[in-house]
Amino acid sequence: MENGKEDLPFDQVLQGDCRAVLSTLPAESVDMVFADPPYNLQLRRELRRPNLSLVDGVDDEWDQFPDFASYDEFSREWLSACRRVLKPSGTLWVIGTYHNIYRLGTALQDLDFWTLNDIIWIKANPMPNFRGVRFTNAHETLIWAQKERGASYTFNHQALRSLNDELQMRSDWWLPLCSGKERLRENGVKVHATQKPEELLYRVILASTKPGDVILDPFFGTGTTGAVAKRLGRHWIGIEKDPVYVKAAKTRIEKVDVNEDPSSFRLRNPRSLPRMPFGALLEYNLLTPGQKLFHNGNASIYAVVQADGTLEYNGKRGSIHEIARVVDPLANNGWQFWKYPDTSGALIPIDELRQLLRQKLNLSEE
Repeated sequence: MENGKEDLPFDQVLQGDCRAVLSTLPAESVDMVFADPPYNLQLRRELRRPNLSLVDGVDDEWDQFPDFASYDEFSREWLSACRRVLKPSGTLWVIGTYHNIYRLGTALQDLDFWTLNDIIWIKANPMPNFRGVRFTNAHETLIWAQKERGASYTFNHQALRSLNDELQMRSDWWLPLCSGKERLRENGVKVHATQKPEELLYRVILASTKPGDVILDPFFGTGTTGAVAKRLGRHWIGIEKDPVYVKAAKTRIEKVDVNEDPSSFRLRNPRSLPRMPFGALLEYNLLTPGQKLFHNGNASIYAVVQADGTLEYNGKRGSIHEIARVVDPLANNGWQFWKYPDTSGALIPIDELRQLLRQKLNLSEE
């Protein structure tokens, strides 16, 4: 098995301080860390609505530190412990607000993590600033960093495009706060003050892990990471100090129904497919020399297929990608740019022929 993986407590909540519990896990054994640490909000007084009702804010003991130095020391300790258990190819996500995210960013860089992105979670339904003395705080920030700069890491670009109506996923995510039936309550009171929405974790996990990967959450809370990881066919390890949260997380995750068909978790990644040169379409008689390929149904814009697998357009010859850029400098994919007429006369991207040939040759995603 992979390094240390046989010794991991798969799909379990481990109770205790994450700094101590992490020291018991094998080095370089987990694929991804998602951390939602204390924000150190530094609240000084009660917050009330205009009708004088009390806002159920974050006043828990776990979010209170005597000063910034104490918070910084705590942050470096748990980040260092997470770094030890991450694989060289592993990545770490950490979420915070303006109270703490900049301090965490500094700690990450000081510990030699390499920042890949910062994501802005824009809250569709933020809590208003009731006193009207500042802007409504309507977002939180996630930092996504890799353990080793330049190392190979998982990013499921195509999966996110599919999730986002075939548009490249941006770094601003518009998602609501956790509410309704998803919000865990006991006798009408929130079990956890900062429970994160499952939609947020769904994007994080889908983006940066593969089915079967191991996800570690050192501040597990009520188990959002575990619930979503289970839904997506990933292993998870949660660490949580509060026994109330541990109990709530276990109960919640036990109720998660999963599809036992592993094929439903398989990610479509065209980059993992064996390379198929354009010339193969000629060799297998799917296209012929002298045939015209068109762009966007414009009969005046066409290139002629050459016997050596190049295209000719206005006296210039080159690959399907090079000649596409001659026509349109912004073109980056000749397989989608060039189209051939089918038997009905409809223009179809030549990528369809590539997929037919892959099926014929039994070439699938690795």
